[in-house]
Amino acid sequence: MLLVGLLALPVPSSGADSGGGTIADAASGLVVLWCVAHAVRTARRPLTRTAAVVLGLPVLGIAVAAVGAGTASAGATGLVRYLQVFVLVPAAVLVLVRDRRDFRLVVWSLVGLALWQGSLGVYQYVTGTGASYMGSDIRAVGTFGPSDVMGMATIVSYGVVCALALALGPAALKQRRAAAVCALLLIVPLALSFSRGAWIATAVACGAQLAFAGARRALRVLAAVTAAAVVLVGGFGIGTAMLQERITSITQVTDAPDQSVTDRYTMWAAAVDMWRDKPLTGVGLKAFPDHRDSHASVALSSGSDTGGAGAEFRRQPLLSPHNMYLLVLSEQGLLGLCALAGSWLACLVLGLRRLVQVRGGPGGGLDCALVACGLLMWLLVDFAYADIGGPSTVLMAVVLGLVAWWALSRRALAGEVPR
Repeated sequence: MLLVGLLALPVPSSGADSGGGTIADAASGLVVLWCVAHAVRTARRPLTRTAAVVLGLPVLGIAVAAVGAGTASAGATGLVRYLQVFVLVPAAVLVLVRDRRDFRLVVWSLVGLALWQGSLGVYQYVTGTGASYMGSDIRAVGTFGPSDVMGMATIVSYGVVCALALALGPAALKQRRAAAVCALLLIVPLALSFSRGAWIATAVACGAQLAFAGARRALRVLAAVTAAAVVLVGGFGIGTAMLQERITSITQVTDAPDQSVTDRYTMWAAAVDMWRDKPLTGVGLKAFPDHRDSHASVALSSGSDTGGAGAEFRRQPLLSPHNMYLLVLSEQGLLGLCALAGSWLACLVLGLRRLVQVRGGPGGGLDCALVACGLLMWLLVDFAYADIGGPSTVLMAVVLGLVAWWALSRRALAGEVPR
């Protein structure tokens, strides 16, 4: 929970702009070291054999790609980052979460962080102090600034998925109502983030959660969301012309796309071209920027304009394809993509199997299942529009840890441990 709370602090401009580490990254490292020391002291195997295989699977592709990096420093930096996000921190969360009570505490902390960042984002929109968007400083970015416009959108999306799962779970009526209110409130800052990828991923994940929870609950929640949308859009005028235009642009990917869409398609094509050069192992970790210009067409712009939210205008270079699958494919090849995607797929299959077990059983845990499966589905969809990077990435590692705990830990089906 402390690691989640650190993301409520303002992000230093140096960490956001340069891609350097943050306080939350340092805290995640301490958590991993503590888990290692605890395992050594107790002389107990912290992970089951299945958990070790599933979480350790990405190490193969990451290590090979690190060896093939352009420079030793780039390989070492990429190795540490990928291991942090996809292996070490998720494993630490799996070890530290003792039972469903701990799981729910972390989930509620995610909702609280989303409410905090979302409230800042709404304030930025109302007061015109957000990041620059179409000439106006109205884009909600929370504490992350214009260099990481996806940070707040990602955290608020996590909050919506978690709150909806808690509202659909077997908790007391007051808790479910509180969670439902949180989910509805978070829709506003999510909309004001102007993040199309986050909107699509949230809609898919929440739709899946409603389907898993049952038809009756799904209809009640859909009725509440529809009523809230009518009030927000019609009553308070949340649906501005810019927001409506942004929503419409989702379907305009081939018919007169904007420059951001053109840049994304161009970088996707460049990533595929890099993979064709080295299909098995890729061009190496952190090597996409070095090979981008030699593989991209002239349609690619020099960068994206950022500014507002207390930062000066600057031209931010395009250093990744904004697609996790293509980033891994280009830098780690088929070996890395199969290893990483195989780990995610295993967690999804095992998590869904446990969801079916608790949905039909008397032991509870449906809310935990919906949280884990919903968050993983959100990530899998969002990875088609985004990749790792920015101060909020460490929270992705925590989310993957929650997913791994539900899918791989024996304690997930054992209920709550007496304290």
